[in-house]
Amino acid sequence: MLKKERHQFIMDKFKNVEKINTIDLALELNISEDTIRRDFNELHNKGLINKVYGAAFPVKEKSNNVFDITIINEDKKIIVGQKALSFLSEGQVIIMTGGTTNLSFCKLIPIDFSATIYTYSLPIAMQLSQHPNIELIFIGGKLQKKAMVTVGIDVVQVLSKIRADVCFLGVSSLDVNQGLTEMGYEVSIIKKEMINASDKVIVLATSDKINGKMPHQVCGLDKIDAIVTELNPKSSRIRSFVEAGARVY
Repeated sequence: MLKKERHQFIMDKFKNVEKINTIDLALELNISEDTIRRDFNELHNKGLINKVYGAAFPVKEKSNNVFDITIINEDKKIIVGQKALSFLSEGQVIIMTGGTTNLSFCKLIPIDFSATIYTYSLPIAMQLSQHPNIELIFIGGKLQKKAMVTVGIDVVQVLSKIRADVCFLGVSSLDVNQGLTEMGYEVSIIKKEMINASDKVIVLATSDKINGKMPHQVCGLDKIDAIVTELNPKSSRIRSFVEAGARVY
């Protein structure tokens, strides 16, 4: 396959997935990882993808309507959300991170559900604002426009004063050895604070987030009470997590 054809193959693949791992793509195309890395570098330099260690993500186009959010792999995220509903209880104090997996989850929460929910995600806050019995607290700060979440010392200070029953934590990458990692340093710091503020941490992750790593660690598996994916808990994809003692749903 010529370089131009590989580049087109990569961009076409991003129409259906949120992340492509270097190793997986090299095996799929039967070429070296170095070749894939060079392809990723070239596409990154053209502004077409975001390259991180061992993987790449698509650059998402901005919609004219900031709340018209396209959810990739929505069917998988709905399965994750349906499983996560079992961790909800009336009257809980909840911390909710951002991301489209959590957004899909929020869309499934019963309209009469009663709770107090803190979030730093503008799309999550807009979705939850439709629930009359949810006391919604949006954590203000500097808006990270790409992810539509707030960051900075103001967010950290608010989180340091919260005592939540549960945190529903969206992830960028989850690895059995590296734990939960993030691409952005500021978001990694805030997620650490969310974990510290919560009695229970439930990670919501579709299978494309499994077995990858980003530059900034958030926590190890020992800080996570449950991992919810669309996979069967007996799947070979997550066997290593179960063997490491993680509770997988």
